[in-house]
Amino acid sequence: MAKDNSFETIKYGGMVIAIILPSNYGSDRTRFFSPAEFSQQLGYIVHKKGGVIKAHFHRQIHRKITITQEVLFVRKGRLTINFYAPGRKLLTSRQLRRGDTVFLCGGGHGLKMLEDCELIEVKQGPYSGKASDKETFEGIEYDTGK
Repeated sequence: MAKDNSFETIKYGGMVIAIILPSNYGSDRTRFFSPAEFSQQLGYIVHKKGGVIKAHFHRQIHRKITITQEVLFVRKGRLTINFYAPGRKLLTSRQLRRGDTVFLCGGGHGLKMLEDCELIEVKQGPYSGKASDKETFEGIEYDTGK
C-alpha cells in the first residue's frame, strides 16, 4: 500500500477540536499530531525491522486534567461525526470508515451510524457515568433529512 501522509486537523479559532487520521495514513518517520501540552497524545510510530524500544515502566506522575479527550478507532462500519464549537454551534461533519482514527480534543461531537459499527474508544478515566462528566445536547445527529 502506498503511504499517504495526509491527516486533518479541525480547528475553531485557536482551539483544536479534532485530528483525523484516515485509514490510508502512512509515514516513513514517527510523528506526533497533538500539541505537547495536551493531557493525551496521538502519534504515529515507525520502527525498522530489528528496532527496539527498551523495556520501561511509566512513573506515577500527578497531572491535572481539565478536559476529557478521547480517541476513537473505527473497527467496522461507516459513520458521520459532527463537530461542534463551544456554544453548541455545528462546525463541520466528516464521514469515518473502517480503519480511520479520530482524536477528539475539544469542543463537542455527535455521531450517527450509517452502517453497523464497532468502535474502540480510549480516553482518560475513570468515567463516572454521571451528568457531571458530560453535557449532552440535541445536535443534528437525529435529523432524518425529511
